[in-house]
Amino acid sequence: MKLYHGSNVIVKKPTLMPQQRALDFGPGFYTTTNKEQAIAFAQKLKERMNSEKGIVNVYEIAPIETLKQKLAILEFLFPDHSWLDFVLENRNGTYRGKIYDIICGPVTNDTIYGTFIAYENGIITKEETIEWLKVKKLYNQITFSTVKALTFLKYIEKIEVQETPNDK
Repeated sequence: MKLYHGSNVIVKKPTLMPQQRALDFGPGFYTTTNKEQAIAFAQKLKERMNSEKGIVNVYEIAPIETLKQKLAILEFLFPDHSWLDFVLENRNGTYRGKIYDIICGPVTNDTIYGTFIAYENGIITKEETIEWLKVKKLYNQITFSTVKALTFLKYIEKIEVQETPNDK
């Protein structure tokens, strides 16, 4: 299986870095199976960091089903109650549950984050939150949360993100 990691640098040997902000699945090395998602993130990072290039790092890994024999894996197939609770606890820094090697599931984005705020403030119910999220395009993320999990990633290549018309 191919995985992509959007960045502004080449990452041949991923490491676990200290978390600078609250993320959906907590601290870890974030990847996706969606190349376009990784390209968009690399472009955002390029602009945010004022870098010359955006880089998409490409990796290979065994299928998740195979890895389940060797690693503790938490997998959310779609946004449901448990996914919502897990993401909110991680984003709020209150998750104190089991540490998984790999976590897979839908990724939130800035438009979805407004839905979370409405839910947290009691404006909408948990059921309404899940329904609202179902109509949004949710990409996936595969987060490597332990050093052990990172050993299963094999770096293949880098893809340089091309300039967009806004860069000129």
